[in-house]
Amino acid sequence: MINFNKKFIAALFLASLTFSTGCNEILDEQPRGIYTPEDFTTERGISQGVTSLYRQLRMLYGNGYWLNANMTGTDEATWGQSADGNFKDLDMTGGTGSINSNTFPTSMVWGAVFPSINTANGIIQNGSGAGIAESLISEARFFRSYYYFLLVQTYGGVPLDLGSGELAFNIDPKTTSERNTVPDVYTKAIFPDLLKAVDNLPSSPRVTGGVTKNVARLSLAKAYLTYGWWLQNPNNIPTYPEAARIDPAGHNPQWYFQQAYDVALAAINNPGPYALQATYYDVNLGSNDRNKECMLYADHTETSAYFNEGVIQASYGDGWSPNNFASWMLTWNYTNLKSSRSNTTWTAVSSVQRAAFQPLGRPWVRMAPTIGLIKNTFADKTNDSRYDGTFTTVYRGNWNKEGTGLNTVGTLYNANNLPIQPNDPVLTFLDDDSQLPNYTSGAGQSGVGAGTLQGRSDWVISPNGISRIVYPGIWKTGPYRTDNGNGLGYPNPSHTRPFYAAKFSELYFVAAEAAVKGATGTVSARDLINVIRARAGKWRWNNNGNVEKIQDNSAAMVAATPSIITIDYILAERSREYFGEGYRWYDLVRTQKWGEYSASYQIAGANYGDHTPQTVTRNIQAYHYLRPIPQGQLDNMEVSAEIKAKYQNPGY
Repeated sequence: MINFNKKFIAALFLASLTFSTGCNEILDEQPRGIYTPEDFTTERGISQGVTSLYRQLRMLYGNGYWLNANMTGTDEATWGQSADGNFKDLDMTGGTGSINSNTFPTSMVWGAVFPSINTANGIIQNGSGAGIAESLISEARFFRSYYYFLLVQTYGGVPLDLGSGELAFNIDPKTTSERNTVPDVYTKAIFPDLLKAVDNLPSSPRVTGGVTKNVARLSLAKAYLTYGWWLQNPNNIPTYPEAARIDPAGHNPQWYFQQAYDVALAAINNPGPYALQATYYDVNLGSNDRNKECMLYADHTETSAYFNEGVIQASYGDGWSPNNFASWMLTWNYTNLKSSRSNTTWTAVSSVQRAAFQPLGRPWVRMAPTIGLIKNTFADKTNDSRYDGTFTTVYRGNWNKEGTGLNTVGTLYNANNLPIQPNDPVLTFLDDDSQLPNYTSGAGQSGVGAGTLQGRSDWVISPNGISRIVYPGIWKTGPYRTDNGNGLGYPNPSHTRPFYAAKFSELYFVAAEAAVKGATGTVSARDLINVIRARAGKWRWNNNGNVEKIQDNSAAMVAATPSIITIDYILAERSREYFGEGYRWYDLVRTQKWGEYSASYQIAGANYGDHTPQTVTRNIQAYHYLRPIPQGQLDNMEVSAEIKAKYQNPGY
């Protein structure tokens, strides 16, 4: 049994959705009160089931706790000042938390995807009999494999039999369950589904945001790459259920690395409707959402609260799936920044108001980037545009958009008692530690414990001064809306932006990593990585300078690429490319680098004015490379305590 409510058939959705059928039309979501197994014998029911598979992406992608599960506890992020136990558990810092079977974020994949797997089972099992084209059935094949791939990376071996046989549509929930091995999941479910999807999906999406041949190729290449690592097991990380690291088809790891390379190159060389954006800034610019680089996403809309599944214009917002609220977690409380009305007597006012603009958004202060990420991963902040295209490092005055009187004030006084105008910097996070700010104790006049530099009107904080309470915020996934008018907009509801699950750029990273692992072909790992790095060197806008910047540093970026590409270098590049998107834990687990990279980190404390870096250690053990089976699953299995104990991953 998978942990469904016994009255809940896995294919049932309270708000089921329906595809429109025209080419490149947007999903037409229709409400349904109930969705029963009989629906899978009809063309309409199967079409609704396919749409529900896309909707289910919202249960993970855009959820802040999903981001927490995949970033906190890595070299990228730690818990922020307002973090609850969900974040401290995932950080695994001694004395603040640890992962166990009741930890919520580690249970999210298990709880979210099995209903969709069973929906896909029903579509695949009944589709041809209902007259459904294989191209549409292959959309279900893609999602079944996609969700099984998430499961096997997260928990190890998982059940292929939900109650009616392996990969069969289950309409009679059971109270028992058996886990298959990792090789079973890959060779019986993931690879066959994806191979058939590649063969039968169209090159261009049937509907806007729909899966295609190349979306399937990307997943297949990633699965081949990950399984090759699993077979190789360089650091002797244990698996569960216990299984020999032998491929049932008789292939060695090298064969899978070669397949990953070949499949990724096939997608790169036959891109269809996909392409890299000209600049990194354009990849994540809100007004450029759903661009050609973005291959799969959990979508949202500004036009309808119903279809958005979350409020749009309100003074509140729900931090829960299916909403997109991930960026809140990495946003500190910049609204505590203070300037003065007077240049003679300090009369504090909030000069940076909460606003629904991409650099700002709703503060939750749950996660903070580590000092090492800012200083080392993003060391090149001059040539490489990705630091500027990822973080908000300059907080600009917007008191003129506030509607209760402060908007009539033209000039405020800030650091060094110097005047600032609306849109001037109020606080700047410096690029390096070459200048030591003059910090005061506590919150100080800045309200957030920031420092000063002679002659500058903006408060400043150096990279060594980043703390759990004040740090560069996230720009790339921040809010974007078209209804702000001349005011602050609606910063508290969840975002109406899509949250990306797959990008065309990943194909270059997968192929490069496979090449480092020994795959051979016409394009080297260095050449593949340099496509990404060359693009990172191209600027058209200085995001934090708020000014046009037409500059091509691609030659310098390519020249700085080492002649020999290593896994460590690829992981650093992946962090620069995908920080804030929830890739990191899976990247470090796949390459078995998590313990090496994340055993310690640096950050200052959780109080305003604390700018002293502390080195913090984590206790990452080999068994942590698999997440625990959720306690709710075990509690709902009507089996002996001994069987439950064997069902759980060792160590938990």
